Amino acid sequence: MTNFIPIFPLQVVVFPGEELNLHIFEPRYKQLIKECYEQRKPFGIPSVIGNELKDYGSLLYVKEIAKTYPGGEMDIKTRGEKIFRILEVIKEVPEKLYSGAIVNYPHNEFNGDEDIMKVLIGKMRDMHAGLQAKKDFHKSDGELTVYDIAHHSGLTLEQEYEFLQLTQERQRQEYLKRHFEAALPAIEEMRQLREKIQMNGHFKNLEGFDVK
Repeated sequence: MTNFIPIFPLQVVVFPGEELNLHIFEPRYKQLIKECYEQRKPFGIPSVIGNELKDYGSLLYVKEIAKTYPGGEMDIKTRGEKIFRILEVIKEVPEKLYSGAIVNYPHNEFNGDEDIMKVLIGKMRDMHAGLQAKKDFHKSDGELTVYDIAHHSGLTLEQEYEFLQLTQERQRQEYLKRHFEAALPAIEEMRQLREKIQMNGHFKNLEGFDVK
């Protein structure tokens, strides 16, 4: 399937199912959001990385205009739906302030391994515990997706974009598995260092060394 969508390029990566809150203040995007909300049509957020517009992004729907300001600025709530790839950017759209793009939608395979998902969720919890971070997903572990995990596992913007381009669930699971294998040891080292710093000044109960 190929079609035209209005686009809102941003320095973010939005995953399917992700909820994103935005403050809209530029005239072109105030127009875009107003039209999309009133006509119940989606818009696209292609990722911008290193001042470069990337080919991949996510289609979003405006769930709610939470607040409108006197100058027309808006606070909005959106939700990511599916991934698109840009075929052609339309910089000037007739009678519109915003740009658009001709896109298609790569097939996305969601058939993963349930046992690996359980491992990944456990690794994510270990990471959060090591960082003393708390995250309530407001849903059970069985309802979590790889995108939920990826969004809350400390991936860089570049890594999130790599992840967005993966169209096989097993690929995404393997990507996260390798990420945790690299990240968790570093977090444990930081935890031990923090404990060592906090112990400085405390009375230490150490055994003496017998000189032979």
